[in-house]
Amino acid sequence: MKQDMTLNLLIQIAHGLAEHFGPQCEIAIHDVTRDLSNTIVHIENGQVSGRGDGDSASNVVLEALHTPPEELKDQIAYLTRTEDGKALKSSSLYIRDEAGRLKYIFSVNYDIASLKAVDELIQGLITTQPGKKDEQTGPAVPKIPHTVTELLDSLIDHAIAEIGKPVVMMTKEDKIKVVHYLNEAGAFLITRSGDRVASVLGISKFTLYKYMESSPE
Repeated sequence: MKQDMTLNLLIQIAHGLAEHFGPQCEIAIHDVTRDLSNTIVHIENGQVSGRGDGDSASNVVLEALHTPPEELKDQIAYLTRTEDGKALKSSSLYIRDEAGRLKYIFSVNYDIASLKAVDELIQGLITTQPGKKDEQTGPAVPKIPHTVTELLDSLIDHAIAEIGKPVVMMTKEDKIKVVHYLNEAGAFLITRSGDRVASVLGISKFTLYKYMESSPE
């Protein structure tokens, strides 16, 4: 079996960066040519997110697989969260093979929870007229899942939250929007995801496919 020199180099870099930045710095290498249930081929400091070698794809992997290759660009310094709520500063680098096809995703996740606590302490000391902090608005921060089931459930929950009402109160147009959101997020790349989405929305698989072909109003 031919040795994968690219993967060996990525592992070497991952180990060096993890040693340099310490145990708060998790580095995961995803092989996007593998099954979505076990894309992680190497991870350093997996205790940050609670993941290990052989664990599943994340939102970043789904988005990359669902994005046209010519539009795929590295994502640098964005915010994610672990399942237990830790804030992470994340970056994802897309590594291609000789033919230009996406092969690996090199993900860096730095636990900034303690740094944010220090920052809030300093801000409290230097602010002369502190005001009430605004609650976070805008898009929800994605969480890093442990399995593809958790990933799919997270995408479904976010899609329903975007509509702003429970499924039992949704109109046909609302459900079409949910289906299109999930399709754009790459949810249907996950095996048997259609069965799960149809069950949650209370529709048949046939109706689900019709919604995918419809244009949301």
